[in-house]
Amino acid sequence: MILEKLPYRLTVCKVSSVDDICLDKEIFFIGKTDEEISLVCKTEDTPPKTSERDDGWRGFRIKGQLDFSLIGILSEISAVLAENKIGLFAVSTYNTDYILVKEENFIKALSALEKSGYGIV
Repeated sequence: MILEKLPYRLTVCKVSSVDDICLDKEIFFIGKTDEEISLVCKTEDTPPKTSERDDGWRGFRIKGQLDFSLIGILSEISAVLAENKIGLFAVSTYNTDYILVKEENFIKALSALEKSGYGIV
């Protein structure tokens, strides 16, 4: 399996309204529940009005489109990272999974995954 590094820094934050989010940006993830509206975006695209924010994330995605019948992909990646004491924040889209780690653990995470047989591009 090939993991593709994302070339930008990311922020995880909370906003009070989806109206605070610019939907014209290249990449972002929105999660809305009855308790909160969460946003993952490029750090430079973080809305000025956030109630909480956590900067300093880097990410990679599983390259290609994943079939819904595939089982255990995220659990295998998270197991490798857990063995190396690296926390993660995962986001899934229809096509694939995105894994975020804190910037200070990014190289360590990629190295551990590469040693476990993952290709890195």
